[in-house]
Amino acid sequence: MLVKEQSRLLSLIESGFAALRILVIGDVMLDRSIWGDVDRISPEAPVPVLRSVRTTSAPGGAANVAMNLVGLGVRVTQAGFWGNDVEMRELGALLGPSGVDFSGMILSGHPTISKTRIVSRNQQLLRLDVENAGPHPAAEHEALLERSLELADTADAIVLSDYAKGALPAQLCQAVIALARKRKVPVLVDPKGQDFNKYAGATTICPNLQELGLLTGIAGRNLVELLAAAQQLVSELGIDYMTVTMSEKGIRILYPDSVFHSPTRAREVFDVTGAGDTVVATLAAALAGGLDPETAVNLANVAAGIVVAKTGTAPISRSELVAELTASARISGPDKILDLQHLLVRLAEWRANGDRIVFTNGCFDIVHVGHITLLEHCRAFGDKIVIGLNSDASVRGLKGPTRPVVGENERARVLAALGSTDAVIIFDEPTPMELIRFVRPDVLVKGGDYTTSTIVGADDVASWGGRVEIVPTVTGASTTNTIRKIAGND
Repeated sequence: MLVKEQSRLLSLIESGFAALRILVIGDVMLDRSIWGDVDRISPEAPVPVLRSVRTTSAPGGAANVAMNLVGLGVRVTQAGFWGNDVEMRELGALLGPSGVDFSGMILSGHPTISKTRIVSRNQQLLRLDVENAGPHPAAEHEALLERSLELADTADAIVLSDYAKGALPAQLCQAVIALARKRKVPVLVDPKGQDFNKYAGATTICPNLQELGLLTGIAGRNLVELLAAAQQLVSELGIDYMTVTMSEKGIRILYPDSVFHSPTRAREVFDVTGAGDTVVATLAAALAGGLDPETAVNLANVAAGIVVAKTGTAPISRSELVAELTASARISGPDKILDLQHLLVRLAEWRANGDRIVFTNGCFDIVHVGHITLLEHCRAFGDKIVIGLNSDASVRGLKGPTRPVVGENERARVLAALGSTDAVIIFDEPTPMELIRFVRPDVLVKGGDYTTSTIVGADDVASWGGRVEIVPTVTGASTTNTIRKIAGND
């Protein structure tokens, strides 16, 4: 799936998200997982015996939405309830270092909500929930409302993450939505329960099919009828549109009088835990960044596809999203042509995703089969291919005043159109030494009759643990020979 407005989208993810502040209000909880092996049944009762190997903890519920936003590079403030207990301190220790501002959290007399999953071989055996199902005192609700309105007054977008645990009564939802409407900032709702009226006036409500079924009383197998009923609610609730997540069927936007569908990408699914939080967080960041709803939904679909391939509550990261969007088969040619600043950002994101960086350089004046062979070898040596392209001035200094035949912008565009290329950067210097030191490739590739001792940058690459690969030239394939043929001299 290609996402529209690719250039603007990549720029937003790589740098624009950092300028945004998003407020997440809702039911905060701690997600624990106890991992182990099961190889026998208990003699005391017919239940499996888990031999615990490790325990992990992660922010859950509304806090997982916040973690997804932080992963995208957004500045996030969290508002909700937590108790004065071990779970609260554990959550704070997870949120704070990650960059989540939890100054909106209200200390409650209720315990911090926690969910503990018992897992063996990626299969959940049991889940233990700890919470107080009773209502919060009025004073606590008043404190959260006051703090939420204060924080909403400076947010670029607001997410209401409702798990029906008491943090989002109708009064708070309506007050926050009214303020956001006045300020013209988007409000996204991850809903729960059978009363969507408390979300009236939001920008979008994001239910899944099961939640819609509970709301309308229409079974999910009657998809056409269910979605028609949901679309009718758009006008009744006064929202701009409804965003319906449909698992393997993708995501659908229901406007009052039209529909947009974003199909899911085929991907192996390990765990859908938290995928809805990822969708809402990515939508919020995209809308706050000024993207249209369709582009935002396509981006959220890509993000959801990444997190369902993980196990447990695992938020999306900016590097994963950029790596997915910049795969050679999906990114358009012009978006591969980068200046040094943007190249360094993209390199950092690729490396965070575990990719090996391959670098080669040259004039590439009239691309021929020798060039193609070189780039094919580069693809075999690593994951991301960066081409350093000599500028017109640099080529003239190397080849003489009649070269290049093709200008630097056209040469860059041709190279960027190739599926074997991930990034192209033009440099002015006679050699790529300085550029190589910036890129710090894992593999440096050169074509021709070189030795390692004669290749520019070889010693530097070796110093940081990289290697050099030399690709033999293709006999008779050269720009000079091509020019001679064109001139009729060969």
